[in-house]
Amino acid sequence: MHIHYLQHVPFEDLASLGPALLAMGHTLSHTRLYAGDPLPASDRFDALIVMGGPMGVHDEAIHRWLAAEKSLIRQVIEQTVKPVLGICLGAQLIADALGATVSANPCREIGWFPLDLDAAFSASRWGGYLVAGEPVFHWHGDTFALPAGALAIGSSAACATQGYIVEDRVVGLQFHLETTLESATALIAACGDELDGSAYVQSAGEMLANPERFTRINRAAAGFVGEWLKSAS
Repeated sequence: MHIHYLQHVPFEDLASLGPALLAMGHTLSHTRLYAGDPLPASDRFDALIVMGGPMGVHDEAIHRWLAAEKSLIRQVIEQTVKPVLGICLGAQLIADALGATVSANPCREIGWFPLDLDAAFSASRWGGYLVAGEPVFHWHGDTFALPAGALAIGSSAACATQGYIVEDRVVGLQFHLETTLESATALIAACGDELDGSAYVQSAGEMLANPERFTRINRAAAGFVGEWLKSAS
């Protein structure tokens, strides 16, 4: 399969997902929206990944490319049966395309925090890729309502909606399974001003202290994405 991803900032790329998808035999291409790359036609790829970024879904006056990006996401969801995956901002953009509200979360959530998985998700074919109570990596200040008809993934102490699955092919993850030690270091360097010491914001040292945590979530990312791509078979 040929998988295209939309990248909003230089420091939030596919991270561990790039090597994982290539190892599965897929090909990759990307649009660097921050650099002015043109968006592809929807018939130029078999699956779409929408990455994260520090901007908000409603920042079209600042980032003019957001309107065209939203249009492409909506088109792929509504007019095709292709798999669509969004991570963090990407999940918020997909939720917006599905008619769900995207708004500020009550607090920032940055660092390693556990998920409380929804029982229906844990019992589904997706449930084996995440373990309730195990910390995953977060970096966000916004959130979304659950889209209509979606399977809820779960919540955390800081954020009531951590992800969703629609029709087994449209997936939004508010958290990051793809983050590596290197990509987390780049994110801290670019957005370190957000580390305000509030209740659900860890320090750079805390986030980088245990490299094996990145290895664990990266394994989960590969399994989860492999399951996601089965919807195209």
